[in-house]
Amino acid sequence: MNLISFYLYIMAVRQINNYAEIVFTCSGSTHHNTEMIAEEHCVVRVLSGELKVIQSNKTYVFGLGDTLLFPRNQLSTLIKSEKDGLPYRAIIVKLTQDVLRAFYEQKKLQTTLVSKTDSIIPLPQNPLLDSFFASMLPYFDLNYKLPQELSQLKIQEAITVLRSLTKDIDTVLSDFSEPHKINLVEFMERNYMFNMPIEKFGYLTGRSLTTFKRDFKKVYNTTPQKWITQKRLELARYQITKKNRKPIDVYYEVGFENLSHFSYAFKKQFGKNPTEFLNKTSNTAN
Repeated sequence: MNLISFYLYIMAVRQINNYAEIVFTCSGSTHHNTEMIAEEHCVVRVLSGELKVIQSNKTYVFGLGDTLLFPRNQLSTLIKSEKDGLPYRAIIVKLTQDVLRAFYEQKKLQTTLVSKTDSIIPLPQNPLLDSFFASMLPYFDLNYKLPQELSQLKIQEAITVLRSLTKDIDTVLSDFSEPHKINLVEFMERNYMFNMPIEKFGYLTGRSLTTFKRDFKKVYNTTPQKWITQKRLELARYQITKKNRKPIDVYYEVGFENLSHFSYAFKKQFGKNPTEFLNKTSNTAN
């Protein structure tokens, strides 16, 4: 595994430089949605366009020059869009557990702290961040493999910059614990709208797949798949009827991957398609 991985995280077309520890992707669309659960900490710098991050408790919007940290094992829906005529582009620096563990061991820094964060961390504007990401741009033009020694130096620089900017960041970066068994109901009620395998729901609640399904059945008396679909449809109906939002603006946020599947499931559940609900709401308001 590379010590450092950089992603220019865009939408449709990916171009990869096989001689560098950098992955360059290029957008071919104006609007793109992605489910994200980072298994490693990721630092993101937006170069252009707009990034909307939807989490269970808050929605963030980031634009040109903004930087954020995605702590590992956090669920998010990412909506990437054009802004000011430019596509969404970003650099993502991946901080692996192996690299972080070596860093804290070498510096003899405290590594027994437990992270309490349950959301992403916006980072303040700072010349150190500007300088760091500016130094990354020439690597996209490499026609040979980035030397391992340089990779190690750059990842250490990223960690050092983060530690100088954000109070208590060590509680996040030096937390190497795995998810422990948590309250299943509280977790599912917060996160059912995120699209991910049932196995991942189990992992994040500190359970094996078998234990997760067994515990879920005890609590809800149904399967996870059926319950999740029903909850997503109920949320969609609320957004359409109470918030007067269009189905095309709702379906992905509530966990459906395409509009046609959403419309089919919605009509099967409620007897009318989502547009009929929206039109009825609009007529009532008039």
